[in-house]
Amino acid sequence: MKAVVLERFGGPEELRPADVEVPEPGAGQVRVRVRAVGVNPFDAKVRSGAMESAFTTVLPTVLGSEVAGEVDAVGPDVTGAAVGDEVFGFADTGAYAEQALLTTFARKPAALDWERAVALPVAGETADRVLRLLGVTAGETLLVHGAAGAVGTIAVQLAVAAGARVIGTAGPGNQEHVAALGATPTTYGPGLVDRVRELAPSGVDAVFDVAGRGALPDSIELRGGTDRIVTIADPAAGDLGVTFSANSRRDAGRLAELADLAARGELVTAVAGTLPLAEAAEAHRVIDAGHARGKLVLVV
Repeated sequence: MKAVVLERFGGPEELRPADVEVPEPGAGQVRVRVRAVGVNPFDAKVRSGAMESAFTTVLPTVLGSEVAGEVDAVGPDVTGAAVGDEVFGFADTGAYAEQALLTTFARKPAALDWERAVALPVAGETADRVLRLLGVTAGETLLVHGAAGAVGTIAVQLAVAAGARVIGTAGPGNQEHVAALGATPTTYGPGLVDRVRELAPSGVDAVFDVAGRGALPDSIELRGGTDRIVTIADPAAGDLGVTFSANSRRDAGRLAELADLAARGELVTAVAGTLPLAEAAEAHRVIDAGHARGKLVLVV
């Protein structure tokens, strides 16, 4: 089968099309013919070698953890799935390929297209996990850095649905998008502390840093300490005493709930654009530039 393979760490140009063996499903796994692949900033960090200090990636490898497609083979001990089912979820094998294996997955509602479905697993799991860590409740004020991205878009909506007031930072071109999600938008960068204090004179109760653009010192100033600040993107977290969250908790039931919300139009998934699988390198160039609104999706 065709796949996009990383043979050595480096820039986006290191991602190259290649032929690889078709994976065979094991116990609890299904194999899908891939229709859409979610591209995440984490993929770009692995590609560059930036994650090697945290864990080792054996090369060559196929990147990607989000996939949507049609089941074409079912392994032993699989229940609730059959050949021909349209599913989406977390890839056990690399997702940048024509076929992939999944253990944690859910049925794709007919009203949800492939691109919007594949934008849910990582963003939904991450938003759920961090909001739990922060303990955000109704009536509280949450500050989200990077509110226009894939994770930020979901986090804002889930927090607003829980009754929280959300202030979301984003670039000038994404202010209307953040407002449409139910948040109060503001720009990031110099003067952030003053802008947020003007919007929330009583202070912010929690901070979710999705962007990792050096906003943690401002966040600590706004909170008056490091309590209830979580980042998923800033490597300076440890030096500053801020919680860095990275351990995912994959839940097929929750995937199905989020998909139903999205299919009914009650949860917006932000898709920044689509590219053919063979152009994965271009998707990584866009991610490295850091200004995509939502998820980039590779289509097969």
